[in-house]
Amino acid sequence: MGAELARLESAGPDFAHIDVMDGRFCPQITVGPSVIGALRTKLRKDVHLMIEEPLDMIGDFADAGADVITIHVESTRHPHRVLQAMGALTAAGAHSRPITRGVAINPGTPVTSVEPLLEEADLVLVLAVNPGWGGQRFAPGTERRLESVRSMIERCGRDLMLGVDGGVTRQNVAAIGAMGVDLIVAGSAVFDGGDPVANLRQMREALGGAAQG
Repeated sequence: MGAELARLESAGPDFAHIDVMDGRFCPQITVGPSVIGALRTKLRKDVHLMIEEPLDMIGDFADAGADVITIHVESTRHPHRVLQAMGALTAAGAHSRPITRGVAINPGTPVTSVEPLLEEADLVLVLAVNPGWGGQRFAPGTERRLESVRSMIERCGRDLMLGVDGGVTRQNVAAIGAMGVDLIVAGSAVFDGGDPVANLRQMREALGGAAQG
């Protein structure tokens, strides 16, 4: 993993996006704070928590060096409380700074569910697939959902990032970039088929510099 990250750094991504799954919020089990802490990279660590009740874990991920922590609005009864608690955390390690607080929504969740959270968040991540599996198709209606979230962000008057995660391919990344997003998360498009560094460079060229994780 370290060798892959070192290679990808040369292609210029903005973040290393790491999916954390607990086998409850979605079926898979992936990595935890110990793996996050072991990753040696110049990239900012963007940790996407697909776990139930993340409040008790966010401190561990901050201590492991997470620069961005994104929780799911569906994962807890009190997402506002979790975001408030994240506001007191600082990323450990080389990128020591306040944690960038993200909130994610699944395709079946009304986008209005994030509106009460915008005062406590720095990033809204709209999933274009159901969480848990790579290689799924970009869900119809995602562009409309992104437009709705962008309008909510503009109304709240804060400078939040808008991101999209899932269903990104080398063929559709330019069209997704044109949907007004600040951050695009790509996994299969980078690592499935061909050289990951060449794939990533191709996608960044297609985007014309939009942020990518």
